[in-house]
Amino acid sequence: MKLSYTKRIAWRLTSVTALIVLIVFGLIYFVVNWTVVQNIDNELRQESDEHSAQIFLADDKIRFSHKNEWAEREHQEIQFNPIFVEIVSLVGESMDRSPNLKDNHLLFHSEGIFRGGGLNLRLGDQEVRQMQIPLNNKGKLEGYLLVATSFEDARRLLTNLRNILFFLYPLILFSLYFAMKYLAAKSIQPIKEIIGKANQITQNNLNERIPQPVVRDEIGQLALSINSLLARLEQAISREKQFTSDASHELRTPLAVLRGTLEVTIRKPRTEEEYVSKIRTGLQSIDKMTIMLDQLLALARAEKIASTNQEEIELTSFVEEIKNQLGYKGNQRLIIENLTGQDVFVHSSEKSLEMVITNLIQNALKYSDAFQSITIAIGMDNSAPFLTVSDKGQGIEASNIDKVFDPFFREKSMVEQAIPGTGLGLAIVRKLCQELKIEIQVQSIKDHGTVFKLIF
Repeated sequence: MKLSYTKRIAWRLTSVTALIVLIVFGLIYFVVNWTVVQNIDNELRQESDEHSAQIFLADDKIRFSHKNEWAEREHQEIQFNPIFVEIVSLVGESMDRSPNLKDNHLLFHSEGIFRGGGLNLRLGDQEVRQMQIPLNNKGKLEGYLLVATSFEDARRLLTNLRNILFFLYPLILFSLYFAMKYLAAKSIQPIKEIIGKANQITQNNLNERIPQPVVRDEIGQLALSINSLLARLEQAISREKQFTSDASHELRTPLAVLRGTLEVTIRKPRTEEEYVSKIRTGLQSIDKMTIMLDQLLALARAEKIASTNQEEIELTSFVEEIKNQLGYKGNQRLIIENLTGQDVFVHSSEKSLEMVITNLIQNALKYSDAFQSITIAIGMDNSAPFLTVSDKGQGIEASNIDKVFDPFFREKSMVEQAIPGTGLGLAIVRKLCQELKIEIQVQSIKDHGTVFKLIF
């Protein structure tokens, strides 16, 4: 069973904290242990320095200069902060010792394992910390001074500290887990509110938005992103509805003409010329619907067409081929200019780019007089290849420039002049340019011409 997001956050934070607390507790124990041991070793060094200064050699034996040192309470008793002292020969033979040792002896080791500090040992039924100090007489090693003190109190302190840390560790972890779980739940509460509100938004109420948090943090950015997505979805669905409505309207018109023509034709017998005329009118309506359906299909397939294999294309020769296919080979009405004087290459889909340029050329030809030339210029702008299609035709009203790429949009003057068209050509161009990552710009002056610019 998968854990909830709140529990996963709590577990992850608790795991990281557990490691940190474990390291901190380990450092605490290490520092306390090191401090206690250092204090005891310093105490043993002070004792050894004090006693080594009072030791002398007599009759080839090492003795204290003041025997009454052994009578001190710390050398007599075992329970009250005892200090154990023993003098041994080079081979470890006991030569003198403090009364509190009784029948016990301190550990002698000839290999110097005590070098650099003390060592914890067992003395009878208690733990002691011992040092072994060499005794030199006129530069000659004569024996060793063994000094030890009880480690029982220090051991109890360290044991208690260890037990407390062991007890606190799971307690802290459990407390941290539930605290993290509570805080995580509180932290994601705004996200739950966003989820609840988002679940209430359907196709029927896409105009609603998620309330924006006062604080512009990551959650605020999430709400803003979702609202932006909803806005784009609303616009897309609105465009789809408008497109469907426009398409239905545009298809309904030639169908109505075709139906009306057929109904009029069958009302009474007619001459052969009248039948031919009516059939031609019907065929024109069918041709118009066929063109419109082809363009609707091209618009629907624009994304798939643009995603086909892309390749390197040399623009000048590519446009020359399009000119020839349109039947303008050698015709000066279509003028191709290379502004760079050298080959200009782009990486694009050949089929999609051909459709874009063809639609722009046909659009320019349609809205220009027969004697007006169309110029296709190819150049470079700040290392970016570009292509322009310029005409000196009827141009576009300034207020309609932003609408020319909308499906089925046609200026009223063009409709009144009965210029054939469906209003889908530029919509296809924009869709393909979006898929090909080509920026398209348009500049136009009414009755002076239009320039479409493709920036690759």
